[in-house]
Amino acid sequence: MVRARLLGRILRILGVVMIGLLMAGTVRLLQLTRLSDSSERRLRWSQAFMARLTRALPFEVSVQGQLPSQPMLWVGNHVSWTDIPVVGMLAPLAFLSKAEVRGWPVAGWLAEQAGTLFIRRGAGDSQLTRRQMTLQLQGGAPVLIYPEGTTTDGRALRTFHGRLLASALDAEVPVQPIAIRYERDGQLDPLAPFIGEDDLLSHLLRLLRAERSQVQVHLLTPISSAGKERAALAHECQLAVQQALFGVAAQEVQRQAA
Repeated sequence: MVRARLLGRILRILGVVMIGLLMAGTVRLLQLTRLSDSSERRLRWSQAFMARLTRALPFEVSVQGQLPSQPMLWVGNHVSWTDIPVVGMLAPLAFLSKAEVRGWPVAGWLAEQAGTLFIRRGAGDSQLTRRQMTLQLQGGAPVLIYPEGTTTDGRALRTFHGRLLASALDAEVPVQPIAIRYERDGQLDPLAPFIGEDDLLSHLLRLLRAERSQVQVHLLTPISSAGKERAALAHECQLAVQQALFGVAAQEVQRQAA
């Protein structure tokens, strides 16, 4: 029974990947022939692919809150690579990702064709990436970033770094904080985090072998960026996500950080 379930899930994932490759190949062909290079189309197709991939994963996803009606910089906590499809299915988002993802087999190429922005840590890319994100936001495309800079096990937040939140200030758009939580049997899911030396294939197979788990996505109240310093804006976002995930009052978080 378990083997049959695993095989069925693997086949479904492979089917979704094939569809993604077809979509990405079409996008690349349109670029090469210069027939069309619509970023809006790429983001719509990316959203459709993310929705298919999320349905193929062993998750029951619930979403709380309202989708924003205008382009915003989306900012959230980061637990796993699966955060991308789970959140990406909600809106036609552009993503910011670490440069290493570009080298992942299949997934890296799909991400690149979907319009993902890649950044290398410590390589002086931040100003270029900031300008690219600002242009995306000014062009009407929301952008998703993870200001912790890495994934966690979901038990606590790392500091939200304000450097890349500057694009919201430059584009004069609000910030949409989001909180994502993975649960299994009423507790934090120990299988969901993608951390340390984990590799994509091994992590995916662990998820596919297991029973379905629950994923909660909270779309929190948007935060205005007007007149704020980027560090203060990042801290305000962190407090909002902290409250949503752990029910810790803002005053308590501030006291702990002091």
